[in-house]
Amino acid sequence: MTTFSAVVTTGIYCRPGCGAKPLAENVRTFELAAHAEAAGFRACLRCRPYRVAGPVAADAPELVCRAVQLIIAGALDSGTEAALGARLALSPRHLRRLFHEHLGVTPNQLARSRRAHFARRLLDDSDLTVADVAFAAGFGSVRQFNREMRLVFRASPVELRDRRRRADRLVADGGLVMRLPFTPPLHWDALLEFLSARAVPGVESVRDGVYRRTISLDGEAGVLEVRRGGPDHLMLWAHLPFWEGLIHVVERVARVFGVDADLAPAEAALADDPVIGPLIAARPGLRVPGAWGVFEVAVEAVLSQHSPRAEVRAQLAALVAAAGSPVHGLDGGLTHLFPSATTLADTDLLTLGLPETTAKTLSAFATAVAADETLLDAGATLAELTGRLRDRPGITADTAHHIALRLGHPDAFPGTLAAGTTTDPERWRPWRALAAIHLITAAEPGRAAPADTALGTWTPHRVGT
Repeated sequence: MTTFSAVVTTGIYCRPGCGAKPLAENVRTFELAAHAEAAGFRACLRCRPYRVAGPVAADAPELVCRAVQLIIAGALDSGTEAALGARLALSPRHLRRLFHEHLGVTPNQLARSRRAHFARRLLDDSDLTVADVAFAAGFGSVRQFNREMRLVFRASPVELRDRRRRADRLVADGGLVMRLPFTPPLHWDALLEFLSARAVPGVESVRDGVYRRTISLDGEAGVLEVRRGGPDHLMLWAHLPFWEGLIHVVERVARVFGVDADLAPAEAALADDPVIGPLIAARPGLRVPGAWGVFEVAVEAVLSQHSPRAEVRAQLAALVAAAGSPVHGLDGGLTHLFPSATTLADTDLLTLGLPETTAKTLSAFATAVAADETLLDAGATLAELTGRLRDRPGITADTAHHIALRLGHPDAFPGTLAAGTTTDPERWRPWRALAAIHLITAAEPGRAAPADTALGTWTPHRVGT
């Protein structure tokens, strides 16, 4: 967990490793930059704490973690604390009390701080105009943007851009480049192999150490590329139809690679376990991969109930070719956007050659998601989410937990993963998702085939066979 140090005599807060050497009696510590700012401190100009990942403590209460994830997803961009509380079955007063107790800030203060920090990174890294930066960071107006930046950084956006260092500016041949900071270590190779083995043909590819995928923003296509950067960051290339709401694109990418994860408590709790401990030692910094598209991951999990990996890849390719929206002019095997639940619900899956049981289960599932998007609501508790999924015809408990794991629930655990161990997985609570990802990657040795090739052999099932 990143701990920020604030010096009461200067009014400045710093990240770990800053060269400043204040007297210990003058230092206060904060787990969140937003908390330091709410207490009246401003960011250090030397170490620039806004450039590092500042995850919420992994041992914070589940309600707080769920609320933070909803804020990251944009719940307070135009919504209110009252609406956020209602979504979590809490009064606004109780929600603010929980945030003050565990994070030191209100939900609105956390949201404003995240927007301001993201905007400051854009001012450093990109050549976007001040107005574009404002809307990319989720501010409602340039006036609001100017006011918040002065509150957090004690300077206007124009003044902040003038202060950027020559090495900060990132130049892309079209699109935009951003750093995705993380607290080392991060096991890039294992993450990439996991994503490569599960990449959706036509939508995702992994080649030469670069993850690429198509995305849809308000119905328009974009492309994202992520690759290894420095020892404390990945690099994101974004080719998008517009920059408004870019902050949420970047947050979703960060979730896929787990760059904001606080691994320390989970790894410490599991380090001495006879099964998981050696796996952590072999792959230090392995994160639980998240999901860009929740429905996309759910479809892959449903298909995996009845077919081996190679067949699932080919089935996904057939689904995308039949129901996905074509995207022209891209290379590297990217050809389509993943179909929406509504589109897939209206597609005759039997004509694609899927096994009859699989086709019926997937069609019913897509219809249910199209009718009720909250079925895959990341703000639900683990029990609520898995319970809703298991209520759908043909969805097993293992599949429900696979989906929950990719949605970021730290205690999600597909039970069959423990079949080859002699340890009761209950002992891994509340960090069973990290245990699960280590078990999965350990069972998949070697580098996976490139995601845009070697789809495997699959003979489509015909109706009635």
